[in-house]
Amino acid sequence: MSKTGDRRICPPTRQSTSCPTGGVVDRFVCPRFCAAVLVFALLPGCGGFGRVNEGQVIAYDREKGLVTLISDSNYREPGGPKFDVLPPITIRVPEKASEMGPAPAGGRLMRLDTRNCQAVVFDSAAQDLKTIGYSPVEQHLKVAGDDGRLRGVAFPVVDRQRKTVTVYARREQALVTFTVPDEFLALPEDSWREGDEIRYYYKDPGQALRLMNVTRTEIGKAGK
Repeated sequence: MSKTGDRRICPPTRQSTSCPTGGVVDRFVCPRFCAAVLVFALLPGCGGFGRVNEGQVIAYDREKGLVTLISDSNYREPGGPKFDVLPPITIRVPEKASEMGPAPAGGRLMRLDTRNCQAVVFDSAAQDLKTIGYSPVEQHLKVAGDDGRLRGVAFPVVDRQRKTVTVYARREQALVTFTVPDEFLALPEDSWREGDEIRYYYKDPGQALRLMNVTRTEIGKAGK
């Protein structure tokens, strides 16, 4: 697995709980990914095959046009991303605004494990992933993105007086309020927010030619 998580264009396909106590190579990828690659590659102005990468955005500098993301190491399995390829990479957004979807939102909550009561966050200071154990106060599973309990709420909700954090994990469809040790309450609030998932096509690793905001596209479809 390369550190950047990049892939060669369209290679062959191959096919509420309680918590416990206390270099580039050819890859075999899923048909869904191959189809996505072809969509990018066959669009006008895309002469010659490039590459496609996908990951979760941890930061977006709109003024400079820079997106920082952590790539998906589990791209062979649709629906089960693992955003854990380090170090993070930074790319420039497409030069043409028409080649970019909705602006991505950054967030450093990489995974919420409701079974083991653990949150995996990206620690900017250490430039590493950190697993933080939490104690659930309230937990709701199978909460779809259009659930009324989410309406009008800007997640995460960090209540330092009560020492609780409330997060909505989109991929897990989990709405959870939990407590963590005091040291983690001091983390920036975006530590408890999932960033958007993006997919982009490029030839120069530092410059996206086309960029799709997968998260916003899926939310838009769900709202229709």
